Amino acid sequence: MIAVTQQNGQNEQHEQNQQHEQNDHHASATADALPAWLRRTEGEQRWGVTAALLVAIVIQWMLPERLTIHPHWLLPVLEAALIVALVAVNPHPRIAKQSRAVRVLGLLLAAAVSLANGWSAVLLGRDLIDGSHGFTPVQLLMTGAGVWLTNIIAYSLWYWEWDRGGPLARAAGTHKYPDLLFPQMQQQGIAPPDWEPEYADYLYVAFTNATAFSPTDTMPLSRWAKLLMASQSIISLLALALIIARAVNVLQ
Repeated sequence: MIAVTQQNGQNEQHEQNQQHEQNDHHASATADALPAWLRRTEGEQRWGVTAALLVAIVIQWMLPERLTIHPHWLLPVLEAALIVALVAVNPHPRIAKQSRAVRVLGLLLAAAVSLANGWSAVLLGRDLIDGSHGFTPVQLLMTGAGVWLTNIIAYSLWYWEWDRGGPLARAAGTHKYPDLLFPQMQQQGIAPPDWEPEYADYLYVAFTNATAFSPTDTMPLSRWAKLLMASQSIISLLALALIIARAVNVLQ
């Protein structure tokens, strides 16, 4: 009788183990069936966003001093220091380490780039309207193009930092609903199974929004994304209108 009881207990334990294995296998298969942008991944490489930030710093450094926050070197040096701090906190080549410090430093960096470029854009707009400072057509176009390009980089950073909680949250797969809907999310078979949005995708969104003054292939879903894209379209439209009008006036 005791032997039969022990045998039944062993059978029950074996069945439970098999059930657990089946559940684990099913969960693993379900996770694998999800697109990469919905599940945990190893995170994107940092070289893309770092290259864009270095371009923004170089442009800010090359702008005329009267169009920058004084001292002229302050914000470019601060931005470079923030990049170094980010690398020190997360030295891994991929941006995947969950850290509050990384999140805060990333937002501060985006804010610093936006502040520096916003200040330059306001002063450039004042000069263009007042005509208080002489610009040759080449200088005008080069300065305006630098501010316009940096504005694209600044907005791409905000899209990248806020979509589904930022790069760290996207790598962890903790946010189900996207703020920006890319074409690869809408239709299967047009991208590899491991596709997920990276910084280059957000840079493209910022560029097309600045040139078309509206969304193109990527749609904003959340309210903050709609407002952010609307503000970028307005700023880009006003900047280009002022630069072109002033350049035509100078040429005449």
